[in-house]
Amino acid sequence: MDTLTSLRVFCAVAELKSFTAAAERLNLSPAMASKHVMQLESRLGTRLLNRTSRHVSMTETGMLYFNQTRQMLDGLDEVEAAISNVTVMPRGILKLSAPVWVANALVAGMIAEYHQRYPDVCFDMDFSGRIVNLVDEGFDLALRATAPERLDPGLVARPLMKIVFHLVGSPAYLSRTGRPMKLADLNGHSLLRYSGVNSNGGLAFDGPEGRETVKFRTVMHENETMLHLAALGGMGLVFLPTWMAQADIAEGRLEMVLPDALNFTATLHAVYPSRKYLSAKVRTFIDFLASRTVPCPAGEGVVG
Repeated sequence: MDTLTSLRVFCAVAELKSFTAAAERLNLSPAMASKHVMQLESRLGTRLLNRTSRHVSMTETGMLYFNQTRQMLDGLDEVEAAISNVTVMPRGILKLSAPVWVANALVAGMIAEYHQRYPDVCFDMDFSGRIVNLVDEGFDLALRATAPERLDPGLVARPLMKIVFHLVGSPAYLSRTGRPMKLADLNGHSLLRYSGVNSNGGLAFDGPEGRETVKFRTVMHENETMLHLAALGGMGLVFLPTWMAQADIAEGRLEMVLPDALNFTATLHAVYPSRKYLSAKVRTFIDFLASRTVPCPAGEGVVG
């Protein structure tokens, strides 16, 4: 049997979780698809897929093999397309990691629009906020609000948009503790801090009188969703991106604290492993994200 075909069959079965669906995609019989996978397992001396009468799932070894093989096949398709001057249609599962604040209605609508354009691309999305290992964990792409120099070597970062963060708190919290009038008034205030941010005992800001360090009292480390809810509950102050807090600010559930002095802008990047040939699904999705970014006042970016 042709090993390259067997690899394509295995990846299709792993993605679709079905021998029948994979066989239909590749114009094979289910029996032949099964033979291709068994040929790979025999060659490797290990089981790649668990099979029951109703379900197909990858073994731990199968997951590792799938992550590496899929990248290789995607690259091969792009090389062949470049040589033959044809277009490879995006297809398969796009595995994406992003901060939890990216999970909002605007981005959901954008993903739905992309899927309408490329219906053969499905999404496997991780919004846990953790810094994933793109290669080892088989992620195609990550969205990260970070400086490129802070990324691991071997990763490529394409800037997409500017995100403005504001310090906010509930009216109940600010009434109880007092509304700060200057940076020094923030010392000792309760801070709800994103677990990925290391404050080292204080945060430095550029105020009217120069750079000042504020010593907050951190009362919670968590992801943005829980921090947002804790802020609404009056537990403390939190930095939130504009699109996550704007409705609560407009309706009076949250207030901005020292808005002229305490807002900062981060750049959201599309981050992916350095490869000469990006798969069609990754390349088109990044281009699509970039095309939906429009400039806003004060350097902020939104999805349009």
